Amino acid sequence: MARIVIALGGNALQANPKDISAEAQLVTAHETSKAIVDLIEEGHEVIVAHGNGPQVGQIVSTYEASASLNEKNPVMPFPECGAMSQGYIGYHLQQAIREEMKKRGLNKEIATVITQVVVDEKDEGFKNPTKPVGSFFTEEQAKKLMQEKGYVMKEDANRGWRRVVPSPLPVAVVEEKIINTLVDAGHVVITVGGGGIPVIDRGNGKLQGVAAVIDKDFASEKIAEILNADKLIILTAVEKVSINYGKENQQDLSKMTISEAEKYIEEGHFASGSMLPKVKAAMMFVNSKEGRESIITSLEKAREAIEGSNGTRIIK
Repeated sequence: MARIVIALGGNALQANPKDISAEAQLVTAHETSKAIVDLIEEGHEVIVAHGNGPQVGQIVSTYEASASLNEKNPVMPFPECGAMSQGYIGYHLQQAIREEMKKRGLNKEIATVITQVVVDEKDEGFKNPTKPVGSFFTEEQAKKLMQEKGYVMKEDANRGWRRVVPSPLPVAVVEEKIINTLVDAGHVVITVGGGGIPVIDRGNGKLQGVAAVIDKDFASEKIAEILNADKLIILTAVEKVSINYGKENQQDLSKMTISEAEKYIEEGHFASGSMLPKVKAAMMFVNSKEGRESIITSLEKAREAIEGSNGTRIIK
């Protein structure tokens, strides 16, 4: 049996992108839990990571809308919004996975660890913020926010102006010892939600939250290394990684070596906003230690992918 870190994609939390309600997310979480508990039932040690793009954006937008109606209502700082999203997504996954385990007679405990992830303030990502978050604004409103709050605002596909934040790489996980202890004790752990809350280590025990978004695939890779996992499974909307995606000559890949992945990246086969970070994170994990493997597949095919009959396996 293996120690597996599962990185859940957005479709594992919101089946219908047009319905971003908490109620709909809980329903989807219950469906998602079945595939996760399949692996737990087979005896694997499972650690769950997840994204939070729509959820943290919704939280930010709610506070922004409140502040626009009454200037006495404060806008919540971005790191706190990330913590809120970790908490409520973790709550839904805990509830769903626990219920599914109980149905199957699995006597395991599950917990969400609100996770801080250290980033380097000199990371290149801080020089060029690219991740849009929150509401749309007019150009006039955007300029006011830039002046008053120091936000970086950019026009988003002619739909209006939005705040953009950096996307630095993860350096360390603050709660790694706690997470290790829980996993070693046989518990199911949900961690690095949304990539973790980005913090800068100021020394002497002081951590400072920063307005940034860590890619959940890179954060999942980092925690997989820390926990000495055997496998990193990155779940997305498709069963396999493809080259020439969406074209007549599309080719689905059952396996991909590191050198092949590098070649495909150079040729531009993977989009930066979707498959590229998944492939890069998978490569990083495989390269981190001999014997580790990464799999990219859909939630529904996770069990088959581990058995070797589906998904894309990234190997040396």
